[in-house]
Amino acid sequence: MIGQLLRRDLAMLLPGGKAGGRQGGTMLPLLFFLAVAMLYPFAVGPDAQLLARTGGGVIWVAALLAAILPLDRLVAPDLEQGVFDQLALRGISEEIALSVRMLAHWLSFAPLLLLATVPAAALLSLDGLALRTVLLGLLAGTPGLAAIGVMIAALTASLRGGAALSGLMLIPLAVPILIFGAGSLSRADDSGILLAGAISLVLAAITPFAGGAAIRAAREG
Repeated sequence: MIGQLLRRDLAMLLPGGKAGGRQGGTMLPLLFFLAVAMLYPFAVGPDAQLLARTGGGVIWVAALLAAILPLDRLVAPDLEQGVFDQLALRGISEEIALSVRMLAHWLSFAPLLLLATVPAAALLSLDGLALRTVLLGLLAGTPGLAAIGVMIAALTASLRGGAALSGLMLIPLAVPILIFGAGSLSRADDSGILLAGAISLVLAAITPFAGGAAIRAAREG
């Protein structure tokens, strides 16, 4: 049953996927990510040294903003359609459902962003060492971004204007990951990456319980 739930969530989130009549839209965050990487050199000019110094941070900011885009589709539509009620009748708790949704959300955007980072690094004049650091940082930090996204989507699913509120809530919560992930570019070791990964693990552990409690409150309200 967990495997079926994961396939359903991936079908909802991946490009071209459908679930419950909704079209997957993962290409939008990817295109947004690439658009930022392409437009930034035009904004600051062709100075390769400036691009190399700031390019890694721009990639992290673009990844953070791209992670915000699908938040309105993560929980609210299923809550409105009673999907969580059906899962509860089948013995699947909200915590399990959100754990699977968190994994599906990460799989739907993070691997594509990691692949897109390679051409983005070329546009931003990043060398091989900086590219390695950015890729490892994103690998460690994007699970935390996915966890924050699912948690906030669950907390705001029953609120009017929840989509607008989600983005405002996600940015400050994601700042620690951004600080350590992007800050790893200026460190001689990988301590920043390790700290970003530790934050991601904590968020991944907290999200199912915080989000599950929010969904139960919305169902009972």
